[in-house]
Amino acid sequence: MHIDIAGLPADRVVFATSPLAELGLALHALSEPGHHPGLHGWATATATALEPDLADRLLEAEFLWRNTFSDVFMAFAGIRGGGDGRTGATLAEDLDLLDELDDERFVAAALEFTCASHYGAGSPSPLNDAGMRGRALDLAAARGPQQMDFTRRLLADPASVRGWVRRLFEDCDQAFFADTWRRVSVQLVADARHKTELLRRKGLADAVGAVSAAVTLDEGAGRINIDKLSEGRTTAVDPGVGRGLTLIPTSFGWPHLMVLHAPGWRPVIHYPVHLPDLPAPASVELLQLRLEALAHPMRMRLCRNLARSPYTTGELADSNGITSPEVSRHLSMLKKAGLVTTRRRGRYVLHQLDLTVVARLGSDFLEGVLR
Repeated sequence: MHIDIAGLPADRVVFATSPLAELGLALHALSEPGHHPGLHGWATATATALEPDLADRLLEAEFLWRNTFSDVFMAFAGIRGGGDGRTGATLAEDLDLLDELDDERFVAAALEFTCASHYGAGSPSPLNDAGMRGRALDLAAARGPQQMDFTRRLLADPASVRGWVRRLFEDCDQAFFADTWRRVSVQLVADARHKTELLRRKGLADAVGAVSAAVTLDEGAGRINIDKLSEGRTTAVDPGVGRGLTLIPTSFGWPHLMVLHAPGWRPVIHYPVHLPDLPAPASVELLQLRLEALAHPMRMRLCRNLARSPYTTGELADSNGITSPEVSRHLSMLKKAGLVTTRRRGRYVLHQLDLTVVARLGSDFLEGVLR
């Protein structure tokens, strides 16, 4: 995935915090605690304390944040003919920006779970196009009766649903999020300030590099690359939208690294704040290479030997009933994937499984598919 930034002035790159975006990821953590094991205690305590009426309403609207993170949480990026990529300083200000979205944009963002295949390319509004309307209803029906009911109400009366959604977010703020935001915003504001200063002193490459190892600047191509399994592209220099890129830190986001790349919206990178105890994520390419290396049954057998102690090529050949050249070919694949290390002892070369790397495979895979 990449964002074209050729000719983008540095002052059009904005690091900012967003209470509404953080609320969206907090709600996601409540509905998908398995994605966020570090938040298990918070999620359990918060869910237990919810009033039944609020819990029911959150269940009714959870498709906005459970499987697809709706762009309604980044409304500042979608205001037509206005806005400068700046977020609201408070949740109320962010919700006021949400109110500024026209009905077509609000409906499209709320129904992202029905139009994922059209997200990066754009499509007619289901408010005006009969085909898209029918498609939205069909896909909502496949998701469940609650999604179907919500979609019908949204298409029939967008204004009332918009009011219902705003009240829901305001009630979340009163029930738990105001206290949560006071706690996490200190870190997020500090992170945004630090990245802004890094951008000013050292330039965009260092600033985006500090965001995540999965985000890199390709100065020659004039674009920012984001290492994700999903594909997509957008531009930060669309004159119809206004030049600019917004980067928002999140405390609740890890392992998700999200990119708003809808046509006609200002691009946004929503990144988890750095946690020093977490190693850098493996790239999608490296993860795929490691999984492919382990897919061969003989390489799995070799790993079984190498996990116990170092072996020479000849010893592995004898133990597994194959030739030394065959072992060398398999070891070459494992070493290329970074799964095996080698060291010399006299005239012998010993191979051993890198247990630290292998131990991270599960979390690397999970982070790669959730990123």
